[in-house]
Amino acid sequence: MNTDGAYEGQSLRADHVPRPAGPPGVPPKPTHAPGAGVGAGHGTAGAPLADWARTPRPKAEPGVWRFGYRPREGAEAEPASDRSLLSGAVISFLACVLLWSLLSNGYIPYATVPVKLFTPRDWWELGGNAVDGRGRAALQAYMLLLTVALVVWFSRLGSWGLAFDRLVAARGLRARVVGAALGALFVILLIWTNTLTVLDLFGHLILDSMSLGMRTVASYVVYVVVCVPVIVFFARLARRPATSDRSIAGRERPAVGLAATPDDPVAFNELRGAGLGEVADRLGGEIGAGRMNDVDYARIRRAWESVRVDPSRARAFADAVRNNGAGACVHPSGARDLPVRAARHDLLTRQVLLGTVEDGERNPWARRGTALALDPEVLGTSLVAVGPSGSGKTRHLVRPVVEALALQALAGQAAVVAVGSAGARLGPDSAYDIVVRIGDPESVHDLDLYGGATDPDEAAGLLAEAFVGDVPGSEVRRAATALAQLLGPFHTAHGRFPSVPELRDLLDPAGDAVDALRRELEAAGQPAMLRELDARSRQRGAPGDPAPALADRLALLDRPAFHGFFDTSGQSRPFSVRAMEHPIRVRVDLPERGHAGASRMLARLLLAQFNASVAARTDRSLFAFLAFDDASHTLTPETVRGVQRLRSANAGVLLTLRTLDDVPDGLRTPLLGAVGCRMAFSGVTTWDGKRFAEAWGTEWVETRDVTHRTVFADQPLTRAIHAFRKLVTGKAVTTDAVTVRQVERERWSASDLAHAVPPDHAVLSLTSVRGERAAPLLVRLAGSS
Repeated sequence: MNTDGAYEGQSLRADHVPRPAGPPGVPPKPTHAPGAGVGAGHGTAGAPLADWARTPRPKAEPGVWRFGYRPREGAEAEPASDRSLLSGAVISFLACVLLWSLLSNGYIPYATVPVKLFTPRDWWELGGNAVDGRGRAALQAYMLLLTVALVVWFSRLGSWGLAFDRLVAARGLRARVVGAALGALFVILLIWTNTLTVLDLFGHLILDSMSLGMRTVASYVVYVVVCVPVIVFFARLARRPATSDRSIAGRERPAVGLAATPDDPVAFNELRGAGLGEVADRLGGEIGAGRMNDVDYARIRRAWESVRVDPSRARAFADAVRNNGAGACVHPSGARDLPVRAARHDLLTRQVLLGTVEDGERNPWARRGTALALDPEVLGTSLVAVGPSGSGKTRHLVRPVVEALALQALAGQAAVVAVGSAGARLGPDSAYDIVVRIGDPESVHDLDLYGGATDPDEAAGLLAEAFVGDVPGSEVRRAATALAQLLGPFHTAHGRFPSVPELRDLLDPAGDAVDALRRELEAAGQPAMLRELDARSRQRGAPGDPAPALADRLALLDRPAFHGFFDTSGQSRPFSVRAMEHPIRVRVDLPERGHAGASRMLARLLLAQFNASVAARTDRSLFAFLAFDDASHTLTPETVRGVQRLRSANAGVLLTLRTLDDVPDGLRTPLLGAVGCRMAFSGVTTWDGKRFAEAWGTEWVETRDVTHRTVFADQPLTRAIHAFRKLVTGKAVTTDAVTVRQVERERWSASDLAHAVPPDHAVLSLTSVRGERAAPLLVRLAGSS
């Protein structure tokens, strides 16, 4: 039960189920405990696992970081111009001053009636005037409350806060500090000159009964007590962030210290309901003692789900928890966390944080300022990312996604293969179970050229797709037939498929390897395989024979640098893509620098094998994922069709390209249509942007056309006023005619994608496996370090 049943699927040959590379003897201590910065997926350093698990994760649109997410309330307000903000703030301030002046000077009748109704009658004379300090203090306190109410009401009416942010704070830190300092000075001046009767109020309450010396000391104390809150208020105003930053922080701040509820996720009540109270107590003790991390929690939850599906595993699960505690059902490598995390993760929602949606007009109002994350729900539709070198595809996208899937593999939820060139920063070797370094003599593992296939026709189809699938005008079907006519007889004669040199000799029209194979089959009495060889012999040298092209491509792998690789004799430890029925973490390093042609061919082979193997899985509970750090010249018509079928197999691929020109012209549109997630990094060309703009389509938007018309006055006085206004402002007097229309426009144009996307930003559209869609969003990428 320590494997959670995830390793009890389809049986494979022993030489095709590689052992984890360097399993530690003792499970390593997790580098990041839940709640510790980026390792836990939330920003409260040191928060315990219980608070992390109890933090709400409401349902949201695809791509929303659900940890502690709070939807944006209200609706988008009509954008106001700076001029209207300034005029509104000034007019509301003048109205506030006017109304306050009328109240304080007694020009508004019956304004003081409320305070006289709720105070003793002997405080007031018959005419309504105060007769002692108590009445004067009550009247001044009442006027002070009215003043505060007026300021609050007119500040909301005139949008003083928005005006300060837009007109002052937006100009930089210095302008914000100067504006706050002037505001504090203005308010203190009103208090000092007794325009606001704050000091008199305290004087009537505490100073009237004191001696002259004590009154002086107490007056200064009153000054300090009154002025300090004003200074603190304006100091906080000077330091507060921009409006968008405050909204982001408010929506993403997780709840810490949540109280336990009847459905408390750390109480394991479902285990108690199943009669496993002792197991629940053990797990609760592990959490309380700090011995469980987020990977342990997710892995044990996954194990319990398998018990609910198959109750016969309940006893093994209970024994594993009693014996190992938080280390129960551990991954076969013994690892309980990655050696290092470069991104923020939330293993309960299986999300990895990529960045923040820009708070700008280009994004939908409800998504502005929200954190953006990816999970298997959207990665299951596959993702294509295009951006030039240096745009951050590896740092901001491939590394975080691969790291998230590796963590989920440790939790028994996923299997991942990362393919990149040697030296690509896809994580340390210790973060993977298998590292295949093609062309490196020190590599512990090899690559199975046939992908674990036992059927010659299937193996021939995969090789043909890899060898000639990218050759214009080539027929992959004929190439697959030619290879099958050789692989079948060889497998029958030797019980294995040929190695690279042997297959090249069989394809060589001038060699005698076919004749030797025929003699072996004749001695073994295999007439069916002899007919295959005879058919191959009749096609040798004929026009259109695919064997020469296959031999030329195979020669790229038959190089001294690859000596000892692609072995089929059982002497090496080959990795087969069919092993992805297990929660395995694999990295394949391709020799891109010295053998670019061979690297591209191997990348096509891995993609073809992945499409074939995940579709044939008997157990699809694990999410299988294949990530290419560079998918240039990797796609063929058949692999593009295979990518489109992955979402129904609980699998997906990540394809990064420097430009869409690295994809054959006839496959660019089908590729963008086959994937559900499309990502354009900063720096793409207008030609690439045009393809994305076509894929994202159009939307109906409201446009406003403003026509300025000069006003010609007939009256002499009016003409004089207009002339004076033109002399002051330098502009003629005009009237504005506004025309509002609904028009259909591209969501993102090719020019905008090429020129309006800042560095370290990308435009990303998402589709979930259930068909939910997220419109193209401009995202500030900050999910990795």
